[in-house]
Amino acid sequence: MNLCPISYEPCEGRYSAKGLKLLSRQITDLKDLPFSARELRQEAAAHAGKMSIQGVQPKLSARLLIKEQRFEIVDLGGTYILKPQINDYPEVPENEDLTMRMADIAGIEVPLHGLLYGRDGAMTYFVKRFDRTGRKDKLHVEDFAQLSGRTRDTKYRSSMEQVAGLIETHCSFPVVEKLKLFRLTLFCFLTGNEDMHLKNFSVIRRKDVISLSPAYDLVNTTIVVSRPEEEFALPLNGKKNRLKRQDMVDYFGRERLGLTERVLDKILENFVRVRTAWEALIDISFLSPLMKEKYSQVLADRYARIFS
Repeated sequence: MNLCPISYEPCEGRYSAKGLKLLSRQITDLKDLPFSARELRQEAAAHAGKMSIQGVQPKLSARLLIKEQRFEIVDLGGTYILKPQINDYPEVPENEDLTMRMADIAGIEVPLHGLLYGRDGAMTYFVKRFDRTGRKDKLHVEDFAQLSGRTRDTKYRSSMEQVAGLIETHCSFPVVEKLKLFRLTLFCFLTGNEDMHLKNFSVIRRKDVISLSPAYDLVNTTIVVSRPEEEFALPLNGKKNRLKRQDMVDYFGRERLGLTERVLDKILENFVRVRTAWEALIDISFLSPLMKEKYSQVLADRYARIFS
């Protein structure tokens, strides 16, 4: 019995019927990507200059061909992003997929995502683009680097306080969005995400309402980098390391974001409640046993700092 890398439920073949239907109700099977992990990285390099998505991690734009029951790599018009294995960093696709599932359990909005098999058996992470709707329509999305006049090279020159300020300036209902920001910030701390820079926050316009976009690029970087130097990409309360409950909850949540005691208690209680489900998810995930152990160790350390 296998585990479906899209639905995380037992299945006989590569994918479960439920997992395939998340992609399309018309899909009954899904062919492996016709590339090895190495070939996908080469494809990503070859397509890099033609695509609107860039970054350190290799990325490819793709669309799902329903009749042919496979993904096709494209330069333009893609509705999915594919992220293959990385040479120098282990199991990042499996890590990102797991972390995004954990975010969903915690009540954080995430796009459809999962893992795909390549012809060499290596797994590639896929995520559906949330800035696409219908066949050709696009939703207006701006990341926080764009909103603050920063570039890809200056995306770390900011702070979590400035992120909150951008929400207050640009979002239609900033009180609601600041609650979402606190939940996402605490989630990233608990799951060891040290790389939430300005380009990993975005706003999206839906029917003239501007709000935070679904979360993306959520990875436990602590277990990927051999000797991480920082716990946060952007300083919070003037700190990037040794963050504690006083910084995350008392200062950022209560003082800077203005969340009420009742709201904060509800969010914290939810994170306590989901931990058991997170541990169960880590246990059945596609990470190796060593990486599963490391992930759980990060959770234990971070939970102790917030909830002890």
